[in-house]
Amino acid sequence: MESDRELMGRIAAGEAAAFDTLLSRHEQAVRRRLVSITRNRAAAEDLTQEVFLRLWTRSEQYGGGSVAGWLVRIATNLALNHLRSRRRHPAKSLESPREADEHAIEAGWMIDAEAFDPADLLERAEQLERLRDAVDRLPEAKRAVIRLVHEQELDIREAAEQLGIPEGTVKSRLHYSIRRIAREIYGSD
Repeated sequence: MESDRELMGRIAAGEAAAFDTLLSRHEQAVRRRLVSITRNRAAAEDLTQEVFLRLWTRSEQYGGGSVAGWLVRIATNLALNHLRSRRRHPAKSLESPREADEHAIEAGWMIDAEAFDPADLLERAEQLERLRDAVDRLPEAKRAVIRLVHEQELDIREAAEQLGIPEGTVKSRLHYSIRRIAREIYGSD
């Protein structure tokens, strides 16, 4: 089995088969990363295609490190640019306000009114904020493991490969991080 670096050399030479192999190896991890950042599956699909288009068209920019890391950096940058663009230029409905109101009324039966209890939503938001703060206070190495395993949903092997560390180290950092977060949030182990 060829290494990612060897495949990158073949991609730079224009070999589509090498591109297909790298795509199949890394597409899921890139998509997971994009979904975790954008929180939008459709946007993540579009951005995944953009990441691999850049892999094909800009393979000469690959610096020789981890291909998975390079792809995740490209994905992260594209996702952050996407989010910035959405904030600057929010999508506007093509329907007239009256048409939009009619559709909202028609779809009202599909909404579970109890799912939007303000007290529950506030509590969930506060819990999520406490969790994010606890993760942000972790040392960088442990924070990276938590984000790869829990946000990007990588398995231990994939996280170890991406970070360039042994699987046992990933497990240890994960265990330590979860215990520390539990102590901070719940006051227990």
